[in-house]
Amino acid sequence: MSFTEDFKNRVETIKKGGQEKYHQKNKEKGKLFVRKRLELLFDGDMDIEDAFFANCMDEGLPSDGVVTGIGKVNGQDVCVMANDSTVKAGSWGKRTVEKIVRIQETAAKLEIPMLYLVDSAGARITDQVEMFPGRRGAGRIFHNQIKLSGRVPQVCLLFGPSAAGGAYIPAFCDIVVMVDGNASMYLGSPRMAEKVIGEKVSLEEMGGANMHCSVSGVGDVLVKSEEEAITYTRNYLDYFPANFRHKPETAEPKDVKEFEKSITDLIPENQNAPFNMYDFINRIIDEDSFCEVKKKFAPELITGLSRINGKSVGIIANQPRMKGGVLFPDSADKGAKFIQLCDAFNIPLLFLMDIPGFMIGTKVEQAGIIRHGAKMLAMMSEATVPKISVVVRKAYGAGLYAMAGPAFEPDACLALPTAQIAVMGPEAAVNAVYANKIAELPEEERPAFVKEKQEEYKDNIDIYRLASEMVVDAIVDPEDLRDDLIKRYKIYEAKNITFTDRKHGVYPV
Repeated sequence: MSFTEDFKNRVETIKKGGQEKYHQKNKEKGKLFVRKRLELLFDGDMDIEDAFFANCMDEGLPSDGVVTGIGKVNGQDVCVMANDSTVKAGSWGKRTVEKIVRIQETAAKLEIPMLYLVDSAGARITDQVEMFPGRRGAGRIFHNQIKLSGRVPQVCLLFGPSAAGGAYIPAFCDIVVMVDGNASMYLGSPRMAEKVIGEKVSLEEMGGANMHCSVSGVGDVLVKSEEEAITYTRNYLDYFPANFRHKPETAEPKDVKEFEKSITDLIPENQNAPFNMYDFINRIIDEDSFCEVKKKFAPELITGLSRINGKSVGIIANQPRMKGGVLFPDSADKGAKFIQLCDAFNIPLLFLMDIPGFMIGTKVEQAGIIRHGAKMLAMMSEATVPKISVVVRKAYGAGLYAMAGPAFEPDACLALPTAQIAVMGPEAAVNAVYANKIAELPEEERPAFVKEKQEEYKDNIDIYRLASEMVVDAIVDPEDLRDDLIKRYKIYEAKNITFTDRKHGVYPV
């Protein structure tokens, strides 16, 4: 056999990955081969593959179970590491770790996005001395992720397991897309949990995709298939620049989708009547441009990327249909992470307020709602990108603060004519102030007295009075809101500030 034939045979063998029985097993689960995943992810072929021949002297470990390299997504170069689960279940050996570390270092040098296509059973116990504890051991992967955080976008597509210490790869990414039924992450497996702490639990309960996307919040997006995960990721990256030094590219502007109902028709007069904030969002953004993040987790707060006249804008909006739009510990965390993400990559922020405030009661106090709420306030306050807040209907108590109220230096705090801003709503306020007086009145006189005091309170918090006192910067006709936002974001593009001079804050984490 000639050198050329030998070379070609070796290349073809490595490209095939592990044994056919493992390919077949993956097919039965609806899982794609690693190289097929990359083919769908990139615009064309992968431009560069590094360490293709890693561990090539061991025929059972082609590429040592991980593909690393560079390709284009939406015309932008990105670095990628992708586990090959047909090779030792995608487990990590010494060279696997070294390949991942090197591609991360490349992403740092080139300042381009880093994508992690994860499908791995974790560390190979047989290789633990070589790959686990040292300076370029597995811990270096997470160290690099932390250094890359906020410098370049980091995305995890979780196609299978991400076990034990490996679970920190998704944890340190900006966003985690999980395939329902196959993706999982956990520090200890159900078998380990039963052995060590005597807990019998299923894989889904312990670390399944649906659980993480709806309960723990470690997952951000739940999808039904690998193809859907890849499509979502390509769309998501289109809202971002390559790194923190640049602003996102402007897309071709689109008009708003046409609806029978106007924004004015959407908003109920009754401040406590629910309405769907998604309907409001879709009437101010470019058609079909909403890319939601953490839809299933803490749905009382909506977070997502959008385009307004072609420009990337991050939206944080209260959802009156879910728990009245009240903020809980989880929704505060959700808001904090999303604000931090957009600010890191120069994506302007839009806060849409319809918020009764933070939840009260023993349960949430014990869960640390003050600490979680302070986290959201800190991230919102520190954000130096253009930020506009709109009081859609109501902003009560500390909810006004968390949603970029006037005291937190938004570039503009706008209000619709339906808006109210107050320490609390009329019903709660009248009860708080006049509870004793109401109790003293004859029962038949109470309703009239309460109504009179509520009307007095409403007059006191009238939005025109607040505009007169310059609490809000403008009252905007709902039908003119999109045009007003387009003008303001265009002007605020020139914004260039430093939040404060220090090493870093001490955060209420």
